[in-house]
Amino acid sequence: MKIKIYAIGKIKDFYKSGCDEYLKRINPYCKIEVVELKDEPISDHPNDSEIKKSKDIEGDRVLKNLKPGEYLIGLDLNKKEPDSLEFSELLLKKLEQNGSNISFIIGGSYGLSDELKKRVNESISLSKLTFLHQMTRLILLEQIYRAFKIINNETYHK
Repeated sequence: MKIKIYAIGKIKDFYKSGCDEYLKRINPYCKIEVVELKDEPISDHPNDSEIKKSKDIEGDRVLKNLKPGEYLIGLDLNKKEPDSLEFSELLLKKLEQNGSNISFIIGGSYGLSDELKKRVNESISLSKLTFLHQMTRLILLEQIYRAFKIINNETYHK
């Protein structure tokens, strides 16, 4: 089994230790890789054109790294918000259906480009709240770990 997370932007020290801890915890259940891609600099008060350009550049960076046929789940504020049990079922189902390999994409500050949204196989939301993409990475890793604990009927999820 292998899970890959494409993440726009570098992780800061505050979140790095938490992410490293969950990567270590997930490792006994499956191989997991985080592909960190550069975020595109943008002004403090960008107009729609600047936002689109930034998202397109970031989206192209992700698309260039994808393997043909890679099953991709996008994180999108406007999509279905599964609870932890539903997420564990989704994870198990997709790993079984896709040769034990799936990938997630965490967009940059302004989300996913239109091209990337067209490329994802499905999208989910982790919350209706808006999080820093660094925090989203930590939350996603924790939920993947929780999902494996649920799948394996192990104590953690209460």
